[in-house]
Amino acid sequence: MKFIMLSNLALASAVTLMSVTAPASAKTGEQILEEKCSSCHNARPDGSYERIHDGRRTPEGWSMTIIRMMRNHDVSLTDPERRTITKYLADTNGLTVEETEGYRYILEKNPVAWDEGVSKNLTEICSRCHSYARVALQRRTPDDWKKLIHFHIGQFPTMEYQALARDRDWWAIAHGPTVEELSKLYPLGKAPEMSKVDMSGTWRLTGHQPGAGDYDGYMTVKALKDGKYSVQKTLSFANGTSADFLGNAILYGAGEWRASLKNGDQNLRQVLSLNKDKTLIGRWFESQNDVVGGTLIMVKAEGPTQLLSVSPSFAKIGTTTRVSIAGVDLEGIPHFGEGVSVKVVSSAKDAFVVDVTVAADAAVGEHDVNLGKNTLKAGFIVYDKVNTVKVVPPVTFARVGGNGGAIAKVPAQFEAVGYMNGEDGKAGTDDDIRIGAMEAEWKTDNFDDVAAALEDAKFVGQISSNGLFTPADAGPNPERPKMTNNAGNLSITAQVKDGQTVVEGKGQLYVTVQRFVDPPIR
Repeated sequence: MKFIMLSNLALASAVTLMSVTAPASAKTGEQILEEKCSSCHNARPDGSYERIHDGRRTPEGWSMTIIRMMRNHDVSLTDPERRTITKYLADTNGLTVEETEGYRYILEKNPVAWDEGVSKNLTEICSRCHSYARVALQRRTPDDWKKLIHFHIGQFPTMEYQALARDRDWWAIAHGPTVEELSKLYPLGKAPEMSKVDMSGTWRLTGHQPGAGDYDGYMTVKALKDGKYSVQKTLSFANGTSADFLGNAILYGAGEWRASLKNGDQNLRQVLSLNKDKTLIGRWFESQNDVVGGTLIMVKAEGPTQLLSVSPSFAKIGTTTRVSIAGVDLEGIPHFGEGVSVKVVSSAKDAFVVDVTVAADAAVGEHDVNLGKNTLKAGFIVYDKVNTVKVVPPVTFARVGGNGGAIAKVPAQFEAVGYMNGEDGKAGTDDDIRIGAMEAEWKTDNFDDVAAALEDAKFVGQISSNGLFTPADAGPNPERPKMTNNAGNLSITAQVKDGQTVVEGKGQLYVTVQRFVDPPIR
């Protein structure tokens, strides 16, 4: 198992893939394919091309392939041509949303993700050098999987002597059972049809940003030429702040939504999937700092009635809490289950504000939220006490940077998530009930004796009141005689107040060096 910490450096291929403001090529994708690719890739009688049509990929995967053709094989493409051929291949030889499920974290640059192959062999052969998700987000013919193994040896001839590969007969394993396993797991199959959904209109959205909290809002989408859209997004946070963003987007293939948005100096990317129920789900993040971002779920505002979110989604027995309910075409009286009374403060078709009072004898645990025809299963948690606090992520990385260098710092964002004991009355067991993210006081300390001897907590960075850790500068630190740079190993402590009780949770943070090679799919 490998923990994937996603950093903030983006290759040009990733930026230009998702930056959709530049004009498209005057040539079509088919024309570019014939003019630029056919000299090396032979055309078949059915109109397909060798190697090109022997695989299917995500938009990021095709972008990486095209960049490699330009870099390694001197394929000459203008920026508009590159964008056009990327979209053409992603449209005609992409993946279904269902085929990407379970591995979208690598596309969404989710900083909290565990990456592991489906077998011990694939974990050891493939994901010692890159994420296993990168493998699983491809489909190939058996012959093309074999050629991919050949490519690895040709492109990286020393790989058998790196990444612990000398403990096995790497070539025999990779060329034999690994190819067989990949061919069965990820066969070429049939390319999905392009989505015909018109994305134009107003979308109702909700989500959560670690360190900032819950939010809701709207995204207005207007169709442009060449399959592009203009986008305007507004976020309204539970803490009373708001932000407006403008940008452009593309819907690739069977339902891959990519958008570039801007608010002053803040540039965002959206990586979302359009599901069969016409719901957009995924993540947005800062383009130069992808640790900072949030989840998104969006539905058409002119669509059928839906209940999307309740915020905050928990309350303690014997208290009254003001709660916001977001959705589409809402009507009726909200119900939060037995022992919970609701007073409507305001109501509209897209939002309710209610005061929720939890009786002292209310049943603790998960409560369904009902509003009209809608039910949000386990949408509200009633708790009596916070038994444990977990720091999320429990283990992660930050990277030094800045200090005049080309690579920016990579922070780490933590949350304190409260839990109460389940029916067994024991903490840390499978039936524990997640309450939710809570306000906390954050502290850092040396993780172990080695870190204490090197004074890591003094030199490697600081954590803010919202759980955002900012690492120190890159480069030699003359004030640190026992260590050449500002790397280190920290213990992260979150203290949550539950009445007069303080409940602590702990995590671990490695502050390490910059990531110098950072492809769109890591």
